[in-house]
Amino acid sequence: MSETSTSPIKPPLIVLAIETASSGFYNGFSKIVTIPAKVIVALIILWAILFPEQAEEALAIANTSIIREFAAWYVYLVAFLAIVSFVLAIIPSTGSLRLGTAEEKPEFSSFSWFAMLFGAGIGIGMLTYSTGEPLAHFSNNPDIIRGMVAPISAEAVRPAYIYTFLHWGFAAWATYALVGLAIGYVAYRRNLPLTIRSALVPLFGKAMSGVAGHVVDIVAVVATVLGVAVTMGLGVEQFVVGLNRLGIGDWLVGSNGTASAAAIIVALAVLVGASTLSALSGVGRGIKWLSNLNMGLSFLLIAVFLIFGSGLFGLQLLATGIYDYVVNLPILAVTLWSADGTTTGDALAQWQLDWSVFYWAWWIAFAPFVGMFIARVSRGRTVREYVFGVVLVPSLMCFIWMSLVGGTAIDLELSGVAEGAILNAGISDQLFATLSVLFDPAVALIMSGLVVILLMTYLITSADSAILIINTINGAGEDEDEVERRHHILFWGAAIALVVGSMLILGGIDAIRITMIIGALPFSFVVALMAISVTKAVIYDLIRKKHGVWTTSKGAEAAILAEGA
Repeated sequence: MSETSTSPIKPPLIVLAIETASSGFYNGFSKIVTIPAKVIVALIILWAILFPEQAEEALAIANTSIIREFAAWYVYLVAFLAIVSFVLAIIPSTGSLRLGTAEEKPEFSSFSWFAMLFGAGIGIGMLTYSTGEPLAHFSNNPDIIRGMVAPISAEAVRPAYIYTFLHWGFAAWATYALVGLAIGYVAYRRNLPLTIRSALVPLFGKAMSGVAGHVVDIVAVVATVLGVAVTMGLGVEQFVVGLNRLGIGDWLVGSNGTASAAAIIVALAVLVGASTLSALSGVGRGIKWLSNLNMGLSFLLIAVFLIFGSGLFGLQLLATGIYDYVVNLPILAVTLWSADGTTTGDALAQWQLDWSVFYWAWWIAFAPFVGMFIARVSRGRTVREYVFGVVLVPSLMCFIWMSLVGGTAIDLELSGVAEGAILNAGISDQLFATLSVLFDPAVALIMSGLVVILLMTYLITSADSAILIINTINGAGEDEDEVERRHHILFWGAAIALVVGSMLILGGIDAIRITMIIGALPFSFVVALMAISVTKAVIYDLIRKKHGVWTTSKGAEAAILAEGA
């Protein structure tokens, strides 16, 4: 160790002790993380079930006060995360660093890697919003609010796609990439536990073994449950509406066009039950297989819209949309509208709260789950390959999907063929309505069945991935094969189902949305620290390399062996 002893910089910390139970029900788990997280989630469920009126009133107050106060924080934080991710990838010296040792190779093929990124990321939301978001912005967006274009007009299409791509592009995936990078970099290079707290070790060192680290992991677990609840809520609503379209029964949908309480309960029992079984099989088996199936079905559905839908119109939207998005991104990423008492100003501020702030909070709440999952399947990749792969490829997939599927829906409305049948449908029904307008009844039924199957596989993949990641955090970074976790998988599966069910029945998707935005707030501060922490880790490793100091756990082993020799 003589080289490091005279160096102006110390080697990195390669040991982070996290106390776990050695026997009993919590064998292999950190009780001080697992039990409080379970209690908090249980209290949220009981609050919604036992005190629905008070819960609804509290959520309404939060929606008009807390969320509005932190709108700027969410907007600027997401812009900051994207900048950090791309800078680390672009700089040659930092981008060439590997999530692991220099000789490590990726565990999964590129196709399986991309499939798992996409399936565990925003596959469900994409199905709901592929038509829902372009159509919503086609009817109302900041350009329409400011009187620059007329709603539901040919001129409204181009700005509709700027804002659609803004929400489903680099911001979402850069947030996931940053969290996964911060975790994977220290976990695979320094052999630290694959858990959220490890990402903050470059900033706080051994302090993350104690109370501060426990709090970080608890916050991450709660944020994960609430983040996946939004995704599951959207998926369940659309899944039930799809079953209704298939003629399963009128009892599935209530008089207001949304899923009935009975349908929600039955759907959650089936879907979460299936996801729990998949979670028991692990990442390399059930989740990998379902993710590949998701990707295959997604490509099939896109091909259908490309060939039989408004393919040329959609490709034109894709090209102009990407151009407009990239050109306007630097300004849009930091634009903040504030209520100023004017009709226009208040409308712009409310639009941003309803759309951009909701999305930024959703991505942040989803980040511990997706970031952990991405880190779990990305060992061996360089920082540059990791960031560009995680950000660019899924973003492009979202853009293609939104352009072809949403573009077909808009084209059918602009041409007068749909006669308002798509625009007037609920957001969960708009994709099915598009298929009904596009095809004759028999073919539309088959295609709706395909969408229902795709929804089911995406729901199962998202839920089982979230369950596994929650248990990985609670298990101090150990994966599913190293500690007994069957009962805990069952608990978290039931907890997710109860959060989704209670909130959907309480106040619909809006109740879940508001709860999630509030729940994401504590973790947003953790994410900001993670961005600073991984930047410090990378910079210090470059300095260490310059001075001949080891930067990986294997480098430490080699240094010890050399000293012994």
